[in-house]
Amino acid sequence: MPFGEQPAYLRVAGDLRRKIADGTLPPHTRLPSQARIRVEYGVSDTVALEARKVLMAEGLVEGRSGSGTYVRERPVPRAVVRTGYRTSGDPSPFRQEQADERATGTWESRSEQEEADAGIAERLRIKEGERVMRTRYLFRVDGEPSMLSTSWEPLSITGRTPVMLPEEGPLGGRGVVERMAAIDLVVDNVVEEVGARPGLAEEMLALGGVPGHTVLVVERTYRAGGRPVETADVVVPADRHRMVYHLPVR
Repeated sequence: MPFGEQPAYLRVAGDLRRKIADGTLPPHTRLPSQARIRVEYGVSDTVALEARKVLMAEGLVEGRSGSGTYVRERPVPRAVVRTGYRTSGDPSPFRQEQADERATGTWESRSEQEEADAGIAERLRIKEGERVMRTRYLFRVDGEPSMLSTSWEPLSITGRTPVMLPEEGPLGGRGVVERMAAIDLVVDNVVEEVGARPGLAEEMLALGGVPGHTVLVVERTYRAGGRPVETADVVVPADRHRMVYHLPVR
C-alpha cells in the first residue's frame, strides 16, 4: 500500500461517516447492510464488516437486537465548566463538579469504608491498605444521568469527626472545602488532570451509554498545606460533554 493511502475499510467508513454528518443518513436510519456495502463500494465482506465496526466503535451507529444497525442520535455536548472552588454561593457536590449556573441537577451517593489500593494511596500520600472513606456519586442534569464521581478521603484525617461521612452530619453535602474547614484544615490547592479511556460496562450502564465508548476522566485532588485531603475521579461520556476551564490571569 503506498504511503498515505487508507485501507479500504477506512475509506468506506469515511464515506459513511460523511453521509451521517451531512444528513444523508439521518438519526434512526438503518445503516446499509453488509451485503449492500459490499456491492455499492465494490469491496469484500470483510471490508464491509470492518467499516461497520469502525462506525460502531466511534459511537455513530448502534446495533439493535434482531433489527440491524442504526444511526445514533448525536447529543449536543454539555459543557462541564471548571472554575475552581468558590467560597460564595452553593458549595454542594453538584456545584463542585458542575459550575455552569445554567445547569440544574441532583445527585445520589453512597459512602463505604475500604482499604486504599496502591493508586489511591499514592494520590493521598498514605500507606497502601490504610482506611479511607469512598463515596460514589451519580449526578443528573434535568433528570438525565450525566456524570459519575468517586471520591476517597483518608480516615486518618476525617475519622471520628463530624465530617467523616461526606453526605451526612451537620455539614453533609456541603463540599470538600467547607467540610475540611470545619476540622481546621484550609484547602489551598486543587489539582486536576484530564484524560480519556474506554468506559467500563458498569459506568456506561449508569450513564446510559455504550460500554467501550470513550469517557473523559478528571482526576482531582484537594490539598491543605500540601497534604491531600480528598481525591476523586469524575467520569463523563466524551460524546456528550466538553470540558471548559476558566483560568484566572495572574
